[in-house]
Amino acid sequence: MTGNPPLGPSAHEDTFTRDNLPPPEACPDLKLEGFEYPEYLNAAVELTDRMVEKGFGDRTALIGNGRRRTYKELSDWTNRLAHVLVEDYGVRPGNRVLIRSANNPAMVACWLAATKAGAVVVNTMPMLRAGELTKFVDKAQVSHALCDTRLMEDLVACQKDSAFLKTVIGFDGTANHDAELDRAALTKSVRFDAVRTGRDDVALLGFTSGSTGEAKATMHFHRDLLIIADSYAKEVLDVTPDDVFIGSPPLAFTFGLGGLAVFPLRFGASAVLLEQASPPNMIEMIQEHRATVCFTAPTAYRVMLRAMDQGADLSSLRAAVSAGETLPAPIYEEWREKTGKPMLDGIGATEMLHIFITNRFDDHQPGCTGKPVAGYEAKIVGDDMQEVPRGEVGRLAVRGPTGCRYLADPGKQSAYVRDGWNLTGDAFRQDQDGYFHFAARTDDIILSAGYNIAGPEVEAALLSHPAVQECAVIGAPDEERGQIVQAHVVLAAGQTGDMRMVKLLQDHVKTVIAPFKYPRSVIFTEALPKTATGKIQRFQLRAVGTKAN
Repeated sequence: MTGNPPLGPSAHEDTFTRDNLPPPEACPDLKLEGFEYPEYLNAAVELTDRMVEKGFGDRTALIGNGRRRTYKELSDWTNRLAHVLVEDYGVRPGNRVLIRSANNPAMVACWLAATKAGAVVVNTMPMLRAGELTKFVDKAQVSHALCDTRLMEDLVACQKDSAFLKTVIGFDGTANHDAELDRAALTKSVRFDAVRTGRDDVALLGFTSGSTGEAKATMHFHRDLLIIADSYAKEVLDVTPDDVFIGSPPLAFTFGLGGLAVFPLRFGASAVLLEQASPPNMIEMIQEHRATVCFTAPTAYRVMLRAMDQGADLSSLRAAVSAGETLPAPIYEEWREKTGKPMLDGIGATEMLHIFITNRFDDHQPGCTGKPVAGYEAKIVGDDMQEVPRGEVGRLAVRGPTGCRYLADPGKQSAYVRDGWNLTGDAFRQDQDGYFHFAARTDDIILSAGYNIAGPEVEAALLSHPAVQECAVIGAPDEERGQIVQAHVVLAAGQTGDMRMVKLLQDHVKTVIAPFKYPRSVIFTEALPKTATGKIQRFQLRAVGTKAN
């Protein structure tokens, strides 16, 4: 059955989020077959207390900052914290609680505790400054904030500027438990009667990354947090209690929260959390903890490949999940050659909560995003929402058990959801066998002299040349052609960025893909601007305003 089922019961005393859900007619159709949950559901209980009841109490749940936490320890810890939030700071069901921290076990514990208390959580990254935090706080009308004491300055400044944020509580993000929240928790019981939230109560507000202007908040229910585990993590990753997860995405992003918290905790596995998830740090921790599942961006996998040449042992990894940027075929092929295992490319969205199209271990190919995750369906449409012929590039439309709900934003909701489908903002094509192939973001197609050119295809061609370490391709304004293909290139060590190299790379691209797609402008740079999740910030490259060579 596809449609918009009526919302179930709510435990929220503060009804702000339910009051600001889009109306049913503006919501995407949901496909909930196979994802049945009881009317009353608290996701945090399912990921902690329930796991202890199932016999996982003595197994390691979280590793970070020099300590291991078992499922029993995590359950007790979060119950103590939940007592503090409710009894000492007056958090009521439905209140919005912001969490500010790097990736560490304490951040996960705070998220779970606030969720047990029936709050709606807003996770944020350390790099956000007071002005950015204020946008989040005001949009979500956040009343309480939990902050790693090492990161208090900007949040305190935000509190001064906000009419909503009344309470800021410090916690210790290290393993010392020496902060206001931690000390208060020491006197509390390890038993807590979690708020009996409804499966359709909002549990999480995910603010979209890389956006400019007004902040956009996506709304996710308690059942949504379990659905992404019971679909992608179960069907595609086949997670077992023996798995050890590691990765670079911030827990503040839904991709990181799913891959580094929800997925492992749902199946009794372990997660290694790194505050500084640089490729060298990840390589060290993969080897030390024999990690089996990794979530990171293609650029980090490229560093891992070079480390393997120097003797790094990454053989424990059975699943290398790539996201954040298009996975270039050369990286996929080199990974498979060196490890004997595929790299799993996939696409997700904050609006959809996690990955909805992906390759599989037994069904994968280079330059291909794969097929929909169980429970989801996708199609390629034109501006009229009619499906385009196979092989043609169009807009990706998807629907499934999760879907877009913007907080109090009818304009953006109507742009993202049409005829019951989610329009992700990606241009794709679907081949005759049903596989989906990424072309570009819909606003990243380069229109040059009447040709539609997908930047990622040019990037893959450039990356197949040994002189190129990293690259990003954009459309640059051109009076004659409208736009030209412009490549921003980071060269490998020992290479020189001169006119000879420009011609060498241009000629190489012409031999790999159609010659009209070659970069007429090549800009050499020491580094590409990126977000915390490894996404290349192409808008910064466009702002350079360089001219063609």
